[in-house]
Amino acid sequence: MKAFLPWLAVLAVVLLLSALRLRPLATAVSLGWLAWCVWTWFRPTRRRSG
Repeated sequence: MKAFLPWLAVLAVVLLLSALRLRPLATAVSLGWLAWCVWTWFRPTRRRSG
């Protein structure tokens, strides 16, 4: 359950911004979160061979 807390927090922020009619900001937050997730997912696999 602890692993889902950041995801739920970002989801709550995006939904709140969308409800406040700040959809461009909500889109920016969600795209930033997606970029961070992709970065942390692929970063450990990029190791230099020597």
